[in-house]
Amino acid sequence: MRRPPLRRTLARLVLRAAHWRTVGEVPERGVLVGAPHTSNWDWVLTLLLGWSYGIRIGLLVKAEWFRGPLGPVLRATGAIPLDRDNPRATVRSLLAQAEGEHPFLLGIAAEGTRSRGEYWKSGFYRIAESSGLPITLAFLDVPSRTVGWGPTFHPSGDVPADMERVRAFYADKRGFRPDNFTPPRLREEDRA
Repeated sequence: MRRPPLRRTLARLVLRAAHWRTVGEVPERGVLVGAPHTSNWDWVLTLLLGWSYGIRIGLLVKAEWFRGPLGPVLRATGAIPLDRDNPRATVRSLLAQAEGEHPFLLGIAAEGTRSRGEYWKSGFYRIAESSGLPITLAFLDVPSRTVGWGPTFHPSGDVPADMERVRAFYADKRGFRPDNFTPPRLREEDRA
């Protein structure tokens, strides 16, 4: 999903002007977990991150945001509407798109909201398991003004062990509103 050089140049200029830097190696295929997700600025930075690397990330966004004038903007930037009342239909469609060897990057804010919650949504993990795609931990860190790609791993099926990796990575990352960050924990860990 390579993007035109103009977007790449624009993204790099905007990030540089705002004193943000990008780090990490972009994957060609995978499920991207974006955290911390505490502000709408997270979406802007994720978009600029993808553009600066010359890629398009399909970001899951709640369907309600596609109503009105914001809808065309979201679609043009690669956002994918998620009907939270019927997420299975969206997931089935995404799994079909993920088949094959072509570039496929699906971005998910696993916290599910910009407010503090008790658990992360486990969709990123289930989609990665079902599709065979790896999980890449994408991040932003406001104090260091860094946005980028962290480690990539395939889910092992041992949810608590995999989530320990996730917790360790995000332990020192701070969003725009740190008090709104939901610590990485899945409901499935309580059942394990």
